[in-house]
Amino acid sequence: MKGYRRLIPSLNALVDFEAVARLKSFTLAADELGVTQAAVSRQIRFLEDAMKLQLFHRLHRSIALTKEGEALFFVTSESLQKIAGTFDSLSSNTREQEFAILATAAFSQFRILPRLPLLKRSQPQLKLRLTTQMFTADLRHNEVDIAIRYGSGNWRDGHSTLLFNEEVVPVCSPSWLEAHGEPQSPHDLSDAPLIAYDSTSEGWMGWEDWFDAVGIKRRRLNYVLRCSLYTDAIHAALQGQGVVLGWRRMLGDMLTSGRLVPLGEACVKMTDAYYAVVPHGHAVTPAVDAVIEWLREETVA
Repeated sequence: MKGYRRLIPSLNALVDFEAVARLKSFTLAADELGVTQAAVSRQIRFLEDAMKLQLFHRLHRSIALTKEGEALFFVTSESLQKIAGTFDSLSSNTREQEFAILATAAFSQFRILPRLPLLKRSQPQLKLRLTTQMFTADLRHNEVDIAIRYGSGNWRDGHSTLLFNEEVVPVCSPSWLEAHGEPQSPHDLSDAPLIAYDSTSEGWMGWEDWFDAVGIKRRRLNYVLRCSLYTDAIHAALQGQGVVLGWRRMLGDMLTSGRLVPLGEACVKMTDAYYAVVPHGHAVTPAVDAVIEWLREETVA
């Protein structure tokens, strides 16, 4: 029987091939692997020469897998995922496991932190590292296990799993509602004192877009406070300063406890949603699956 070293010309070349095939780019693969594009090209050429096969169609401004390349990519990608998962599982038995989550400050404060007791009960051995960023970060340059993103679910740097859809409703504190009463219609709401926040690169909806979506066209809205961060806008609403747009699934803890209450029945269902994104090249381990299920959980404690 032939040994593995005679059948497999180079494991390094296979790793480079998997990155090029997945990213559909020699340049992006070189960036991810931390080498030059020329080095990646040499590895792919070596692999093709050793196998006496063409693995890529080299087009004018892009590349595409050949039939043989697709077959090799399928088995290589699956095998590398299994190997990475085994390494992670075995190493986790000899060290404290730290799980890194990348999210915005709003998602961290309103969705992750209130649910930490649930994670501690279900995964007591898991040590969590939480990193917050205002804008979407490139996962090729971040050492994280999962990134939380709002959008279409189509990103080039990772595999996306749907967490939940969203809908946006006006919310206020019980004290504000008691003092001002509930507006009878979205048109009446447009005259209420509104708290605004700056949109992020995620494409969050603001008041103007929300009123457009429910069919209310107005030139001027009554803004009593503008905040650069959504977290500040929510805390201002909690203090009774006015009405803010509430992302219902994000603020589930506050709505369930009654710290914030929705105003009226008008809501806007968003076409984008929240996703957990596992960076390419990272194994989908049992810990990853457990954290994703925990992030979906509606129960807070």
